Amino acid sequence: MSATEEASARQSDYSEPNPGMLRRRNRGLATNRRSGAVAGDIDAAVHGTPGPGRRRRRTAVWVSVVVSATLLLIGAAFPLLMKSRSSNDSKQSIPYVGLYDRGLPLSYAGVNAFTTATGVRPDVLMYYSTWNEPFQSGFATTAAKRGAVPLVQINPYGINLAAVASGQYDDYLNQYAEAVRSYHRPVILSLGHEMNGSWYPWGYTRTSPAAFIAAWRHVVTLFRGLGVRNVTWMWTVNVMETAGGIPSPRPWWPGKAYVTWVGIDGYYYNPSATFASLFGPTITTVREVTGDPILIGETGAPTDVGQPAKIADLFAGVRLYGLLGFVWFSVADYSINDPDAIAAFRRGAAAYQKATP
Repeated sequence: MSATEEASARQSDYSEPNPGMLRRRNRGLATNRRSGAVAGDIDAAVHGTPGPGRRRRRTAVWVSVVVSATLLLIGAAFPLLMKSRSSNDSKQSIPYVGLYDRGLPLSYAGVNAFTTATGVRPDVLMYYSTWNEPFQSGFATTAAKRGAVPLVQINPYGINLAAVASGQYDDYLNQYAEAVRSYHRPVILSLGHEMNGSWYPWGYTRTSPAAFIAAWRHVVTLFRGLGVRNVTWMWTVNVMETAGGIPSPRPWWPGKAYVTWVGIDGYYYNPSATFASLFGPTITTVREVTGDPILIGETGAPTDVGQPAKIADLFAGVRLYGLLGFVWFSVADYSINDPDAIAAFRRGAAAYQKATP
């Protein structure tokens, strides 16, 4: 993106992409699941042979420990246990309906307005986080109380990814990881999204894939080393457009051991665009490297491309391809205000509910 667009994007503390950036992302292109939860060893060795009374007390302690450990494992795996089956079985997919609103994470007003209009309570709520910004645990707690999982897009503005990989930012990452672990509930984290596009400093032509991969692996490894087990790691790419300079994301793939979900971002800019033409080629490419569940991480349709029809196409496409769901980018022309668009969203959500067990 241009220097003007980048400066505009930086005006927000949460690095929200602006419409100019979105246009460059997409020029109108026509489960097997790993929870990542690892149980810690429980060392309860006791010397000697206990009498009946001690045995009963020890049994009670063991039961308590096992139950607690089981609950922690379930909590760490919660987003996927609740929402995903095999990514290859579209009929079994249980989708998320997520939302990004400009007020997040500071205000819930936009989310409330969206729910009032559409009748849909989002179960994923996304916000953009600048580097050195702490984890917004207050917002995350509010989201959890309303049945939503927070999705944080961490944007590494103003830093060098090679420095991340070498450990120069470990103090910040340690603090962030500790905050996420202390939150205890599920969190979806994504670092340096849309890296196969050229509009971000960490992206194509501006930072090498090798530097991105090294930074990604370092962050994931650091979190795991600190015992953080409540994170779903979402590797988020932009839809491909070879003619427009948006290549395949394959060179940026960090490896199966470092990714839980894949996010794909794409927008309906062209009235003739369909889910298949917009997302299909990228889904096929992703499936060549991983069977991880896929979430449409950002999407939307402006009002001038036939928004109601695009909403219906989005719901149908997510189900047809067996994806986890999508996050709607509810900003400016992408907001759902038209009565026909609202009705389309209600119908799509209702069909989801009917189609899932």
